[in-house]
Amino acid sequence: MITGPFTLDWYGCDFRTGGIVEDLPSLTPSGALSRKLGVQTTLQLELALDGAPREWQAATAPGRSLLVAVDTATDTPLWAGVVLTRDGGSANSVQLGAATLEAYLDARFPGTQTLIGVDQAAVISALVTPALAGGPPIVIDAPPTGTVMDYIGSDGDDKTILSCLTEIMALDGAPEWTIDVAWNPGHNGFQFPLRVRTQIGLQAPSPEAVFDFPGCVAEYQLNESYEQGKGASRVIARGEGEGASRLTSAPQSATALIANGWPVWEYRYTPSTGITDPDQLNAHAASSLTLMAQGAQVWTVQGVASRSPRPGTDFALGDTVRVTVESSRRHPAGADVVARCWAWELDPGADRVRPILVEEA
Repeated sequence: MITGPFTLDWYGCDFRTGGIVEDLPSLTPSGALSRKLGVQTTLQLELALDGAPREWQAATAPGRSLLVAVDTATDTPLWAGVVLTRDGGSANSVQLGAATLEAYLDARFPGTQTLIGVDQAAVISALVTPALAGGPPIVIDAPPTGTVMDYIGSDGDDKTILSCLTEIMALDGAPEWTIDVAWNPGHNGFQFPLRVRTQIGLQAPSPEAVFDFPGCVAEYQLNESYEQGKGASRVIARGEGEGASRLTSAPQSATALIANGWPVWEYRYTPSTGITDPDQLNAHAASSLTLMAQGAQVWTVQGVASRSPRPGTDFALGDTVRVTVESSRRHPAGADVVARCWAWELDPGADRVRPILVEEA
């Protein structure tokens, strides 16, 4: 694991090609860089005009350019965002607003799609493909998941590609997706792999990326919730229909927990439209119970970036990460857990990296 100061090189690039227009050494983010699975994130930046390159305007034009941050220690692209706003005047700097490429999918539409009995990855590929025409160099990386689904959408619905993908990812048993940033083959610009997997990332039972307290972790917090939709000890999945004719799964119960005194908390939901197979509903209910039986447990870790595992190199979105606590007020006997990284933030100026880690049964 590489340790040391966390510094970034910033590049202003052409949005359509990903090619580098200018290095931007005087560009500084006003907050933390962040990434989330299947969700756009935003960032405000300041470009000091003293020291800005000659073509800085072309490299930061809203709608025409994107900004890419590269970890100088590993030459790894970490974050890319299309420039959406640029404000400046008599001051010696220009303020920029940028959003990750998921935001671009919220400005493109999939057209009419009728996909019956199609692999989940192929559905997402079909929905994204219209954005490849006239868009940035998105490269679809979507091997078959082995699970089929139905998807029907009309162009008249006016649903953007992002809204369609958000709906799909929210379904139980649905695939996950994210848009990464990588050097292009010529190393003179960037391309953007849109990855689709049953689960994004590497789910190792003993991950190499470890955040330890005390150690590289300055502070941490464990948030636990048994709110509606986050915790349940009995789950029923419903299909379409009404009343007695409505297709319903068998109740799935956390029998061991209930036998040991855990109260019954019921949760009923419709995982997807068009389900006609009771076995499929049973599988949805069982999967949800596994995730919800003991509620949601989310770790927010504040790591010292110069001493912690590095995003993009030591861990990525969807990867499992280990958290070890020798002793704290919350965990006087210590803790040792493995959780998935659903989001991360990086603030090089404050020397902080903040992964958001979710425990999954």
